Formats: sequence, C-alpha cells, structure tokens
Amino acid sequence: MIDWILATTNLSGNDFAILICLTLLAGLVRGFSGFALSAMVMATAVIILPPIELIPMLWWLEMSASILMLKNGWDGADKTMTYGLAIGATIGWPIGLALTVILPVAASKTLALAVIVILAVTLLAKIRMPFLATKTGLYGSGIISGIVSGVAGVGGMVVAVYVLAADAPAKVMRASLVLYLFLSAAISMVVLVAFGMMDTSGIARGLFFAIPTMVGVFLGQQLFTERLAPYYRPFCLILLIGLAMLGLARTQLA
Repeated sequence: MIDWILATTNLSGNDFAILICLTLLAGLVRGFSGFALSAMVMATAVIILPPIELIPMLWWLEMSASILMLKNGWDGADKTMTYGLAIGATIGWPIGLALTVILPVAASKTLALAVIVILAVTLLAKIRMPFLATKTGLYGSGIISGIVSGVAGVGGMVVAVYVLAADAPAKVMRASLVLYLFLSAAISMVVLVAFGMMDTSGIARGLFFAIPTMVGVFLGQQLFTERLAPYYRPFCLILLIGLAMLGLARTQLA
C-alpha cells in the first residue's frame, strides 16, 4: 500500500512524510488566519518539488481548505470587493503560469520565495496604499494576485495587502480571503487544465495531502478568537518570512 502511494505521488518515503507535516502545519495556519496555506507550502516544500509541480497540488489543498471554511467566508466577506479581486485574478492567472513554464526551475524557486518575503514584509510593516481603494486598484490587485498565484502560488497574500489598504476588520479580512481563495481556486482549475499542468502526480499529491491539510484547518479554526485577533497576522507573517528566507538560503546553496 505504501509503495503504491509513493509510486502514485512520485515521492520518496522521507519526502512524503515531510510533506504530511508541512501541509498539516500550513492547514493550521490557514484555519487560524484565513490565508497563507499556499505560501507556507511553497516556502518549505519548494525544496522538495519545483513550483511548477507544487502549483497543481496546491489547488487541491486550497480547495479542501476553502470548502471547510466557506460558510464563515460567505457570511462575513465583503462580496463586492471579493468578486472584483476574483475577476482580476482570472486575467492574471494565465500570465503567471506562462512565466512559470518559461522560467528555469532554480529561477522559479528563487522568485517564488522572494515574492513571499517581499509581500510578508509589506504586510508586517503595515504599509498602506490609499490608491488601492479605487476600482483600478481593486482590479489591478486582482490581476497581480493572479500573476503571483501562477508564478509562486501566493496570490492570497497580494489580496491581503489590498484588504489591509482598505483597513478592514480582522473578521472581514479573514472572511474575504476565504471567499476569494475559494473563487480563485474554482477559476484556476480551468487555467491549470488548459496549460496541461494538472497531471496525474499533481492530482494524486493533492488528494493525499488534502487529508492532513483539512485536519490542520479544523484545528486552526478552533484558535480563531476575538481575544487573539491582534496577533493573528503578525504571527503568520513572521513565520512566513523566516521560512521563506530559510528556503532562499537553501536554494542558493543547493
């Protein structure tokens, strides 16, 4: 049974065990904060698999997490903002995937991790961008999110930058991110199929690692309380920066 699973996912036993731990942790953070699942996995698992192979797997992880969290996301999200971001992301996804296919593996690893660091630092520094609170800013952020999702699988953090500029409450930000990630996952499946990236290995990995991801999401949701709201984002961003910097160092030394 184990040999069949490893053959289906095209992974070694050690890599499979490591990915179980990483997806469980990423699911915990996703359930806790409402975003950062793909960023967490990309920042760590990129050492095992290149971004072009992680992206189809991440689709299944994001969709499984979104299904678990969708009810709260639908009820509490700013739907006008979320729909605008999703429309923009639909335009940006093919551009990002095209760049991922063109870039060499080493370059795409470096770019993916660098994007995570830059976005995380921007959010942690609480840099506000008033021009984003316009229709141009809304759709532009969605397009950039789609491009970044295609290249590095961290479009949710671009959306978080946009929501921060609007100074939304923690509950609204979390719910909007949950709804956005669900919509973008549904839309991106079409793009992944069109680019031939949703292969058998990607599907197998996604289905197997969706299980620890959903366990983590469930546990993370239990930690979401009003009392801890001020600490959600700083904790996740500091963790992301550390993991991404570690990944960058290891990539450069490889």
